Amino acid sequence: MKPKLRLPSVLKPHSLGFQLLSRSLLVLAVILLFIGIFQYVVMREFLFKNKAETMQNQLLSVPRDVLANPDGIPEGNGRGRGPMFFLPDMTLAVIDLQGNITNMSNWPNSGTPPKLPQSVYDEALKKKMRLNYKITRDDQGNEQLVVLQQLDMRGRVLGVVQLSTSTAPLNDVAVRQLFTFISLSLLAMILGLLSFIPVMRRTLVPLSKIVDTVGRIDAGSLDERLPARQGQMEVDRLALSFNGMLERLEASFAAEKEAKEQMRRFIADASHELRTPLTSIHGFLEVLLRGAMNQPNRLHKALTSMHSESERINKLVRDLLLLAKMDRAPIMEMHEGALDRLIKEMEPQLRLLAGNREVALRMDAGTVCLYDADKMKQVVLNLFHNAVQHTDPEKGRIAIALTAVEGRIELSVTDNGAGIPEEHLPYVFDRFYRSESSRTRKAGGAGLGLSITRSIVEAHGGTIRAESRVGEGSVFAVSLPDPPPS
Repeated sequence: MKPKLRLPSVLKPHSLGFQLLSRSLLVLAVILLFIGIFQYVVMREFLFKNKAETMQNQLLSVPRDVLANPDGIPEGNGRGRGPMFFLPDMTLAVIDLQGNITNMSNWPNSGTPPKLPQSVYDEALKKKMRLNYKITRDDQGNEQLVVLQQLDMRGRVLGVVQLSTSTAPLNDVAVRQLFTFISLSLLAMILGLLSFIPVMRRTLVPLSKIVDTVGRIDAGSLDERLPARQGQMEVDRLALSFNGMLERLEASFAAEKEAKEQMRRFIADASHELRTPLTSIHGFLEVLLRGAMNQPNRLHKALTSMHSESERINKLVRDLLLLAKMDRAPIMEMHEGALDRLIKEMEPQLRLLAGNREVALRMDAGTVCLYDADKMKQVVLNLFHNAVQHTDPEKGRIAIALTAVEGRIELSVTDNGAGIPEEHLPYVFDRFYRSESSRTRKAGGAGLGLSITRSIVEAHGGTIRAESRVGEGSVFAVSLPDPPPS
């Protein structure tokens, strides 16, 4: 089998290179066509004018007395013999004031002078030395160039002298010039086509690179980026747009992957948290069914433990429902008020939760912001309860500070507990996350308190952060915006 002839990609009919090449050549061809037509018209007019000036000079060189006596000079027998001029390829005639034409080049094959309208002759009588020529056709239909010159003698106008010649030679020169121009234009277009193909191919290299790079990109290689500095403004803008789209896709895929991973962890942690109390309740029920229900002491202990575990389940479900509401569309009853007054109202409850731990309050007066009172109480209780869980019951110290900074209200809860390792700090607000390496419950809770706190703070338009050093304690800081000016 003969190998198939493969055209360069630039010459494929539907390629961008072919369209650019064909349209460029079409525009060039139209421009050259207009230039050729314009050149032909201008050249033809130039040749006619130049020939007319030459013919006028010839007319001016003929003696006026000879032209003024077209009837001729007497011969030996007394009859007149008209003068006869030999002008190759031309005809000479005199038109008197009455419009009579006298052919003064009356030799064999000299041709007949063309006759113009009388109005043209009348106009020529008014022009003395100005160049006056017309294009007309003779009796045979041949195009003629006619030069008219006023004939005067001793200040008296006698008529008009007419010199005419065929325009065929002049037209031939103009046509040959046009044919030469067209031939050179076609040759230039062919050479341009041959040289334009590699130039176009090289010009489209950046676009081909983009196509190849995009072809390699899939869901697993979104980190690929297109070269954005190739010296072509449009291609660079296209590459930058593609790179921006890839960055957004990569971020979207990463967010989706993270969401799936969080959902997987959430389901696993929720299952773990629910399984433990349910297993405990199931175990106590088995003990009761085996006869412990007839023993008052064991029955009371079993019912007390089952009640405690059911409370844990209820609290877990309430927390999960609250988080779901905060994620979906948090309903906040925001009112402007002094946050320090709210915390002072909570002080007895906080000291009761702290037990023997030292509690210090340091609050600036007039810390006004927009907040939901119930939700903000939950934030303070969650942070304070977290500090209570991680500090020594006797030597623990917990400080609550409320300060007003530029455009913000800062609320911080500081403790002197064991601290959080640095590697755990980025995850302390994740759901079901506990910094202990084991899943023991010595610190209590399911790991949802800080997640709920962050959701509430973000619903208020604020931020929360954690700072800690192992062995020195932790600081949880909430930043809330000032109320907008009324």
